[in-house]
Amino acid sequence: MKKQKVIKNRSIFFLISFLFLTSLLSIKTLKKVDTQDIRISGSELFSENDVVKNSSLNFPIRLIFVETNLLEKELKQNLSLKNVSVNKELLPFGLKVNIDLRIPIAYGERILNDEKILGFIDKDGIFINKQNVDEKNLNKLTIQVFGWQEKFKKILSEIFIAMENYELEIVKITFSSDGFLTVEEKDLKTILLGFKPNLINYQLQIINNLKNEFEKNSFSKKLDNIDLTNPDKPKIKVFKP
Repeated sequence: MKKQKVIKNRSIFFLISFLFLTSLLSIKTLKKVDTQDIRISGSELFSENDVVKNSSLNFPIRLIFVETNLLEKELKQNLSLKNVSVNKELLPFGLKVNIDLRIPIAYGERILNDEKILGFIDKDGIFINKQNVDEKNLNKLTIQVFGWQEKFKKILSEIFIAMENYELEIVKITFSSDGFLTVEEKDLKTILLGFKPNLINYQLQIINNLKNEFEKNSFSKKLDNIDLTNPDKPKIKVFKP
C-alpha cells in the first residue's frame, strides 16, 4: 500500500513538472525576439543588426511568429549568401543564424538603374556586393566580369568550370548591354562568342583546342582576335606586319 502511494506521488510530481515545463516553453514562444536575441555563427562579417535590416519581419517579433523560411530566403538574397539556416531556440532564447559565405573568384561589375555597381562573382556566376565579401577571400583574383546580369549566371558558371577542366586563362568576360559575349584569354587575346549561350560549351572546347594547337608553333603571338560567333566556321584575325 505504501509502495503504491509512493508511485502515485511520483506520478503526480512528474505530471506537475511536465505541465510546468510545457507552460514555461509556451510562454517562451510568446516572448518577443529582439536584436540582442539573435546569435550568428559561420562568419564574423555580419552583425545582428544586418539580420534585422535585411528582413521584412518587424523586430521585435514574438518567437512563434518568426517565419524562418522567409527569413532564410531574404538573408540569402539580400546578403549574397551561399546558404543560411535560421533556428528558433528556447534555451537560450532567441534565433540562431548560421551563415555560409560565397567565395569570390572574379571581380564583377553590373549596371543597375544606369549606375555601375562594383562587386565580385563566385563560381556559380552569382554577383556579390562588395560589402558582403570577406576581404581575406580576395587574394589572387585575376578575372574581371563586366555587364553582369541575373540571366548570365549559368553561362558564367560554365566558363569557370571550363577554366578548371581545361588550361584556359580567361582574364576578362564582357557582356554588352544587349548580351553579346566577349572573352579575353591570356594567350588567344580577344574572342568573340556572340549571343547564343547554348553554344558556350562547344565554343569553349574549340578555344581549348585552338590554344593547344597554337602553343605548338607560337602562333598565338600573332593573334588579334578570334570570332567564334559561328563555332563551325571560326574566323581568325592576325596582326598585319
